Amino acid sequence: MPNKIALAYSGGLDTSVIARWLVENYGAEVITVTGNLGQQKELVNIEEKAMRSGASAAFILDLADEFVSDYVFPALKAGALYEGLYPMATALGRPLLAKALVEIAIREGCDAVAHGCTGKGNDQVRFEASAAALAPQLKVIAPLRDWEFGSREEEIAYCEQHGIPVAATRENPYSIDENLWGTSIECGVLEDPKVAPPADAFQRTCSPQQAPDQATAVTIEFSNGTPVALDGVPMDGVRLIHALNELGGANGVGRIDMVENRLVGIKSREIYEAPAAVILHRAHEELERLTLDRETAHHKRKMAADYANLIYNGQWFTPLRQAFDAFIEATQAVVNGWVRLSLYKGTITTEARWSPNSLYDPELATYTSADTFDHKASAGFIKVFSLPMRTWHQVNEGKGQ
Repeated sequence: MPNKIALAYSGGLDTSVIARWLVENYGAEVITVTGNLGQQKELVNIEEKAMRSGASAAFILDLADEFVSDYVFPALKAGALYEGLYPMATALGRPLLAKALVEIAIREGCDAVAHGCTGKGNDQVRFEASAAALAPQLKVIAPLRDWEFGSREEEIAYCEQHGIPVAATRENPYSIDENLWGTSIECGVLEDPKVAPPADAFQRTCSPQQAPDQATAVTIEFSNGTPVALDGVPMDGVRLIHALNELGGANGVGRIDMVENRLVGIKSREIYEAPAAVILHRAHEELERLTLDRETAHHKRKMAADYANLIYNGQWFTPLRQAFDAFIEATQAVVNGWVRLSLYKGTITTEARWSPNSLYDPELATYTSADTFDHKASAGFIKVFSLPMRTWHQVNEGKGQ
């Protein structure tokens, strides 16, 4: 039995119950570890919540800058969107939180770490695979796979019995995970894909129908694939993402409602809000269209799906991710310039883009008298390009193929 346990603590319902449950069931000292990844509501009175839940100490770490520079921006430069939609705010945060958890656990002399992930979710894999890579000597405890509670309603009753303060109620049972890059909302009526998300499920975006009747223009500047300025004002990553979350949220941009394929093999209906992520991915893609050559661009889009799967599946601390990063960084040397977007009632429209590395040549693209493209060269090109097709049909026509 472990004597001292470090708990990854969000201050939500599950981890608040876990803190007390570990004390009661293991007789161990519990310390909580909370990473500030730019979330806001979840950090309110979190130290007090942890202590009232049974913790002997509470560590709150400011990880926002590291989160953006070492996790969010590499994923942005990769173009990583799980199943083409999800910017993976939660999935990107888990390896960093696991890293912080094991570092505190080792420093404080813990012999085990614990998390609040469910037995059918993705996060259990992300936490435990990361812990296995970084600190294989630590025992991992996952109470939600073993304990007696069968529903969130039972957990809420346990909190009421022990005087543990939590935001979830029987009337508002949503499970919310928030960080700077996005918010995920689960549970309650959201589990039925036939039901539209209620208005109270959304945390950081207004309804597109209630957004302003005038579009908002925003210009984002990139250097080596990294966003560095907003409307001409240089900004660090955290500040820039916060600003775009406000702009996008006010214009109803960034809502995602998808049925996704979880790593454990089930389909899950997920609601996400990620205004800044959706805006930045759009802008970054537009700039790459202007600056990457065709073969590199096409290969990178294939790799983007693999990179997203790697993040989603909890394989951040792997040599494969490092190898992907090497290729991606090489492609980003030319992704410089700016993109102007228009935000309007939940939509994003590209208005303009410019780059000093632009491969767009107006004299090659134009259909005016300024055209410099050699049209006569096309005949020979097409003849050679189509040679395999022509040969196959000449050989096989009429031979039962």
